[in-house]
Amino acid sequence: MKGSEFLKRIQRLAKDKSVACSWHPDKGKGSHGVLKYGDKRTVVRNLKDELKTGTYHGMLKQLDLKHEDIS
Repeated sequence: MKGSEFLKRIQRLAKDKSVACSWHPDKGKGSHGVLKYGDKRTVVRNLKDELKTGTYHGMLKQLDLKHEDIS
């Protein structure tokens, strides 16, 4: 899954669950940006690149979500 797809899925989940979600591309260095979901946050790498499995699961863990939540 690409970073952009991850971002879209989290935003869709937030809308469905009425949770605040915001994307701050200017808060990271270079191609990184900060995604806030409720009171949790994670850093998303370049939106054009594929996310590695460990990175993907780490980001979900930081947002207190599971793979099933956004599948």
